[in-house]
Amino acid sequence: MEVDLNRKDVDVKSVAEKALKDEKMLLELLEGILSKEDVIRYNSHKVLYQISEKSPETLYHEWNYFESLLKSKNAYQRSIAVQVLANLTRADIENKFEEIFEEYYNMLNDSVIIARNIVVHSGRIVKAKPELQGKITDILLNINGTNQKHKGLVKGDAIEAFDQYFEEAKNKEMILKFVREQVNCESPRTRKIAKQFLLKWEK
Repeated sequence: MEVDLNRKDVDVKSVAEKALKDEKMLLELLEGILSKEDVIRYNSHKVLYQISEKSPETLYHEWNYFESLLKSKNAYQRSIAVQVLANLTRADIENKFEEIFEEYYNMLNDSVIIARNIVVHSGRIVKAKPELQGKITDILLNINGTNQKHKGLVKGDAIEAFDQYFEEAKNKEMILKFVREQVNCESPRTRKIAKQFLLKWEK
């Protein structure tokens, strides 16, 4: 590879642009997220995430690869998968996400890092697939129904997700009720996010 992924100062944007034109480099990045070397794995993740965010159609043909990582025993690989797959929903012309919807959201019971990544990216999924808005909103409103130990923190991420599509949300009152309840949340971060949301959206 022209770029040394073992360097801590890798220019993610530059590498992503090169990988878009170089299939071999793209394949090495896909292998890189399985590396035992932390720096290589981290850099590969960052570059692939940027590609999935800016040019999801480029990675869409690797959907099955990322989907397989949802079952990985490695939490970091599972975390990468939930982030990238969320971004790829914008290119999901075959409705592959619908096929893994239950599996994806059942991972809210996984580690708090994975749960937060799922919730944070849910707003993007709704924007890409508005027909899933109702199902996703219901799930986010029911964080208490998960096995998460850090529910308060995850609720803050849910509010940020709601903020991305609140304007077109079908059940605004339920969302506002949820957010109002978080003004007294045990998480200081979530309390702050809740207050900001209400200042922005509460009429």
